[in-house]
Amino acid sequence: MSVVKINVLTVPTEQREVLEKRFASRAGSVENSDGFEWFELLRPIEGTDSYLVYTRWADEESFKAWMEGPMQAAHRQGPPPAEGEAPQRPAASGSTLWSFEVVQSAGPKG
Repeated sequence: MSVVKINVLTVPTEQREVLEKRFASRAGSVENSDGFEWFELLRPIEGTDSYLVYTRWADEESFKAWMEGPMQAAHRQGPPPAEGEAPQRPAASGSTLWSFEVVQSAGPKG
């Protein structure tokens, strides 16, 4: 049974573009993982400052393997900043992980 992981990221307005650019530059970092099924980055339209990072996995074990391997590597800090540059700060000010099992699923007919 597939599992869905939704990371809820609190992102201040001034950091939205930074967050979106960082996700755009990570293209391919999850797609090649065993058991990976789907990814979406959802931008809030109104009423919240939370982005949703939606991933779907074949099973919990696949998600855990990604978390313990490729995800750790993707989130490590890069090289230290050059002299006079500030270190890269997280774009999100908070994060919560929601977990779900897929009970029913449907797509368009045809």
